[in-house]
Amino acid sequence: MSPRSHHSVSMHLSDPIRATCRVDARAIPRLQVAGDIDLLPAGTAAAWQDDGETTMIVVDLNPAIVHSAAESMGIDEDRIVIPAQLQLRDPQIQHIALALKAELESDDPYGRVYAESLGIALASHLLRKYAMPRTRRPNDISKRRLQRVMEYVHEHFTRDLSLMELASVADVSASHLKTVFRQTTGLPVHQYIIRLRVEYAIRLTLESKLPLSEIAIIAGFANQSHMARLTRRMIGTSPGALRGRESLTRE
Repeated sequence: MSPRSHHSVSMHLSDPIRATCRVDARAIPRLQVAGDIDLLPAGTAAAWQDDGETTMIVVDLNPAIVHSAAESMGIDEDRIVIPAQLQLRDPQIQHIALALKAELESDDPYGRVYAESLGIALASHLLRKYAMPRTRRPNDISKRRLQRVMEYVHEHFTRDLSLMELASVADVSASHLKTVFRQTTGLPVHQYIIRLRVEYAIRLTLESKLPLSEIAIIAGFANQSHMARLTRRMIGTSPGALRGRESLTRE
């Protein structure tokens, strides 16, 4: 199970069914009935195993929407946390979830603005009812959480990672992750990722016969010229020049 990058609200819609919910490595057996709501904040790893067919509506809230709602409510996100909640009974969440379901199924939908307004209403409700004060200082990221972020970066650096996604892995705000990451590694997050991509591209250039255009895509660059420009900026030469130099050495 990978930590989710979004806040997630799911509601069971069908007949009662036995299920097991796994949240951050904890297995929780239960009977799911219509109206049961699970609230899982960004950074939570979770999965469900149902004993038969079931129908659910799942609403994923981008952290940016929660941030916007928090700002409008005058809430400092760095001082609060929304804990995971399972099998809630909340009429307000149910109303919003069913409104989103109706919008998705409508032949004449109101459009994205309406859906986003429902998302902001949901985020505001979650902040108002379920947010709790953090028990640790905002800037204090444990070594275990930071290590989790580093491992995540090293595993996914070829993807188009977002700061929000990485912050959700550490369960801190994006601004605090930026500060602590730079203090720890000596580099901003984006430069650290570029360094990993350049090092990987160099390794592929010297150890494989793949075309440079293909290496660029594999390593996470937009194209070959993008890879060459950033590699030249970092080590003073391009992958093409390195490969040519390697060929001359072998001859």
